[in-house]
Amino acid sequence: MSLLFAIHPTAEAVMISESLKGSNQITFLEQIARRENEAFYLAVETLTSLSRSPDLDVKIFKAMDKVCQMMYEQHKGR
Repeated sequence: MSLLFAIHPTAEAVMISESLKGSNQITFLEQIARRENEAFYLAVETLTSLSRSPDLDVKIFKAMDKVCQMMYEQHKGR
């Protein structure tokens, strides 16, 4: 399973979903409000801005995605 992260701007929250590698099926897991975990929100915001860059550096994007994955796992462990 791959975790997917997206910012919901009006709700100021991170939307977390999952998908099997190679699948186009996405399953919504949960939403984490910015006020619940500011650092995680900002990390996903950075990941999102990296993905929009015309000079996307895949290596940096993957590293930031890994950071977001770790932060989400840490948040779940609370």
